[in-house]
Amino acid sequence: VQLVESGGGLVQPGGSLRLSCAASGFTFSSYAMSWYRQAPGKERELVAQISGDGGSTNYADSVQGRFTISRDNTKNTVALQMNSLKPEDTAVYYCNRRRYWGQGTQVTVSS
Repeated sequence: VQLVESGGGLVQPGGSLRLSCAASGFTFSSYAMSWYRQAPGKERELVAQISGDGGSTNYADSVQGRFTISRDNTKNTVALQMNSLKPEDTAVYYCNRRRYWGQGTQVTVSS
């Protein structure tokens, strides 16, 4: 199993970023996928999750209405569209499938 994130960076408050995770080594459509994040000095937390067929999603209260998780089972990718970003969204974002993790991508929200 390999999960490779991309798309992080520096953005001003109120801005947007789109993260992407390329998955390989397993039957992608058979598994729910998740995005987690970990801010400095804090525990890793679940941000969003999507079912294998993409028909069900759930979000942390802190990102509900601002972030959207989606997947493309033809390309084995899962994305996280992040809008109206806040400084408190600053963290390393990780793609996850059960016990497997990507290397993470840094998102920094700052003016």
